[in-house]
Amino acid sequence: MTAPQRLASVDALRGLTVAAMLLVNNPGDWGHVFWPLEHAAWNGCTPTDLIFPFFLLIAGASLSLATGGRWNRSEPAGVVLPPLLRRALKVFALGLVLHLLAWWLMGKPQYRLMGVMQRIGLCLAFASLLGTVWRSEHARWGGVAVLLLGYGGLMVWGGGWEPSTNLASRLDTLILGRWNYQWDAATGLGHDPEGLLSTLGALASTVLGLIAGERLRQGRGRSLWLPAALLLLLGALGAQWVPWNKQLWTPSFVLWTGGWAFAALALAYELVDRRGLPPLGRAFGVNAMAAYAGAWMCTVFLEGFGWMAPLYGTVFAPIGSAFGPEIQSLSFALAFVAVWTGIVLLMDRRRWYIKL
Repeated sequence: MTAPQRLASVDALRGLTVAAMLLVNNPGDWGHVFWPLEHAAWNGCTPTDLIFPFFLLIAGASLSLATGGRWNRSEPAGVVLPPLLRRALKVFALGLVLHLLAWWLMGKPQYRLMGVMQRIGLCLAFASLLGTVWRSEHARWGGVAVLLLGYGGLMVWGGGWEPSTNLASRLDTLILGRWNYQWDAATGLGHDPEGLLSTLGALASTVLGLIAGERLRQGRGRSLWLPAALLLLLGALGAQWVPWNKQLWTPSFVLWTGGWAFAALALAYELVDRRGLPPLGRAFGVNAMAAYAGAWMCTVFLEGFGWMAPLYGTVFAPIGSAFGPEIQSLSFALAFVAVWTGIVLLMDRRRWYIKL
């Protein structure tokens, strides 16, 4: 069996994406954050809103790099799928454990069932199934169109894209109840930005990654520029009717963020794989899940044991006095990323790679 193909550019871009996740998820003070490091309140797309779509598209690309050769050899689904689905299940289960830890140590009012890791696990599982069925690029482009048109049609039929009243939030309220990210006991309304129906949009992002990954696997990284431009154009045009919205993962959001991710992959391929520039971020990229989960647990322990506020209020207070609260908050986030950069560099140096 041929070993799965790895590209330094993909590892590097995945790693930079994980580092960006840690940066935006760990400010010292949520009340003082520069706007590019915040999500759009509802409609819109900030730089921070690009991070999760990038990760999912890169996850799809990595899946294609690792499995595309077996798909092309028409290996039966019964041989290809089981290890892929087991990995997806492990990712989903890890998300449940991380949320259990946060609920227990941080005194959360209710347990949250869905989340980032759970969405990654679901998207990996369904992308593995769809990649096995849709083995040609034309079929995958058609699949993306079906997912976006079908999801968009359901949302429009269900009332549109407004907060609380949209179909995705109503389904999350009905099925997840108080296990949503947001739950209002007084009104009985819930919403989860990684909810159930909106996973269709996230899955479309992952299938775009399958397309990009197959082109990279074939050494056609430069061919990503044209679809990048087309996706950006379609995403911009589509936003005139359907707004960019990460919390609902709208079709225009999929196209817009997919275009930027295709362009980032094309640029990384050109600079790292073709021109030999150092793959900055690679250490995060080869231990992406471990870094994300470890950073999550670090934050939970700091908050849960009451260490976060004293640490921030003493060590970083002089920065706030000198430069203002936003710089103080950003300094904490940068220090957090720096600590984890040291950890993943040490792991890489000692060849400690934690795989699910």
